[in-house]
Amino acid sequence: MKVLGKKPELCIQCHACESTCSNTWFKTDDAEKSCIRIKSSKEDAAKAEITVCTQCGECIDICPVQALTRDKSGVVRIDKKNCVGCFMCVGFCPELAMFMHEDYIEPFKCVACGQCAKNCPTDAIFIVQE
Repeated sequence: MKVLGKKPELCIQCHACESTCSNTWFKTDDAEKSCIRIKSSKEDAAKAEITVCTQCGECIDICPVQALTRDKSGVVRIDKKNCVGCFMCVGFCPELAMFMHEDYIEPFKCVACGQCAKNCPTDAIFIVQE
């Protein structure tokens, strides 16, 4: 299974990953439409917190219409045709890495495509094969 690995101690909070993600998947440069979120730590503003889906699959069982499944690579995917937009998965995600935006009727999340990792100048995020 591939997942997005992270080393928050290397993150310089440049937000290149957020920009790359939102441009790749939503064709806009909008951090609120990114499947990865970078913010300053509450304890130390110089330290970053990186929020991204770990592909744990906890969301799969909560979906009332089985719109969440694992693909053959082990990545959790959302079937937008079956999703009813209840957003239960958003509230249930232990990583807080399932997102919603008022422009869309279904949630969205990281699928470990790796585009953000290619643009990370410090290798704070990277693809891991588990």
